Amino acid sequence: MGAIRSIGVVGGGAWGTALALTAARAGREVRLWARDPGTVSDIRSRRQNPRYLPGITFDEELEATSSLEEVADADAILLVTPAQTTRAMLAALKQTGKVRGPVVLCAKGIEQSSGKLLSKVMSEELPGVEPGVLSGPSFADDVAKGLPTAVTVAANSAKTALSLCEAMQSPCFRPYASIDILGAQIGGALKNVLAIACGAVVGRKLGASAQAALTARGFAELSRLGTAMGAQGETLTGLSGLGDLVLTCSSSQSRNFSFGLRLGEGFMASELISAGGKLAEGAYSARVAVKLARKYDVEVPICETVARMIDEDLTIDDALNTLMARPLKSETAGL
Repeated sequence: MGAIRSIGVVGGGAWGTALALTAARAGREVRLWARDPGTVSDIRSRRQNPRYLPGITFDEELEATSSLEEVADADAILLVTPAQTTRAMLAALKQTGKVRGPVVLCAKGIEQSSGKLLSKVMSEELPGVEPGVLSGPSFADDVAKGLPTAVTVAANSAKTALSLCEAMQSPCFRPYASIDILGAQIGGALKNVLAIACGAVVGRKLGASAQAALTARGFAELSRLGTAMGAQGETLTGLSGLGDLVLTCSSSQSRNFSFGLRLGEGFMASELISAGGKLAEGAYSARVAVKLARKYDVEVPICETVARMIDEDLTIDDALNTLMARPLKSETAGL
C-alpha cells in the first residue's frame, strides 16, 4: 500500500480524540467522527472535548463531523468505539461504500454474543478490507497531552503494519509494528479482565503484595491462553501483552481497574454496569475468556473468579478464599 496521508477516526470519546490528535501531530489529514453533535461542536469551536477529555485544549488541525461518509474514504480508518458495538459500526462503514484502506481496531475486547475476536467480526462485516490492531499501555489523557507513549500496531502484512506506524509516529508517540494480529488482540482483551481482579484486591485493601502476585499470575493465564490460541510469545511479553497488563493492573485511570476497585469496596457488578458510567470492557470479556479457555483446555482461575464476581455468584472474600485454597502446584513446568 502507498503512503497514508489521510486518517479517519471513528469514535469521539477520550481514546478516539487522543488518537486523532496523535495522527494530526504526525502530519496526517485527520477527520474525527463523533455520534454526539455536542462533541463535534466543541471540537470545532472550542478545540476541546470537555465531556471526555476535560481540561485539555489542543492546537492540532482536527476536523470533526457527524457524517460517517466524510471519514470512510480516508487512506486508513481507526475504529475507536467499544468492542460490543464494533460489529454495528463496521456494518455502518460498509453501507457508505467508501472504505478502501485498512481499518485499525482500537477497542480491547471480545464480542460477547459470539465469543469472536474483533478481527474475525471485521472479516464478516467488511470482507476484503485489511484489518489492523492498535494496542498497548496507553491512557487517553497521557496521549492527548503528548506524554511519551509506545504501542503495538499489528496487521496481517508487515508492509501495512509499517505504513500504519509511519503514519502515526511522532516525537511523543512510538508505534512498533507486528504481524501477530491475534496476539495483539488477546493481550488487550484479557488484561481488562485481570485488571478487574487487581482493582478488587486494592478496593478490599488486601495489600501491594497481593496485587503484585495477582498481576504476575494473571500474566501466566494470559500467556497460557494466548499461546494455546496461536499468539506469538514475543507479542504476549511485549507492549500489547505484559506492557498493557502492568499499566491497567496498577492504576485507577484504567476503567477496568476502577470497576474492580468498586467491587472490592462492596458494590455489586449489576449496580456498576447499570449506573451508566464509563464502560469496563473486561466486564463483558470475562465470561468469553472463560469459554475460550475451556475450548483450548487452559486453566484460567483468575478469569473464572472475575466472571463469577460479575455474575454475582461470588463475593470478593469468597473469591480470595477460592484462589488461595487451590491445590498446590509448581510455578515452572519442569518441577
